[in-house]
Amino acid sequence: MASRDTRTGDVMEQMIVPAMARGGYTFRRKVKIGHRLGVGRHIVDGLAEKDGRRLLVSLKWQQVPGTTEQKVPFEVISMIEALRAGGFETAYVVLGGQNWRFKDFYLDRGLDQYIADAHLIQIVTLEDFVARANRGRL
Repeated sequence: MASRDTRTGDVMEQMIVPAMARGGYTFRRKVKIGHRLGVGRHIVDGLAEKDGRRLLVSLKWQQVPGTTEQKVPFEVISMIEALRAGGFETAYVVLGGQNWRFKDFYLDRGLDQYIADAHLIQIVTLEDFVARANRGRL
């Protein structure tokens, strides 16, 4: 069995950094923001800051069919926990790549009916996120 390339998320990070800068955001990668569900360190893919607002960014890349899309609900729960702890204005889960079976479900707020406060998390496509960041409207 061929191994999966788990470094594809690095490419996604590199794609959003120029848009963040153009939109006036400072962006730090791989930032520890506390503990995830009280068990382990919670390291977010990115922390964006602008005008005193702090935004959490989680990047999910689905290049081939696999388990990435199954990790989205857990990531939403983890981001909700971080928002409840305070210090962050909002959180984004950014979906990039192809082969998402549940992409429309996530984008259409499907998790809202199953996870309390899921409405607090912005789930967007990579293209939408880059466009918002580029205009400074996250």
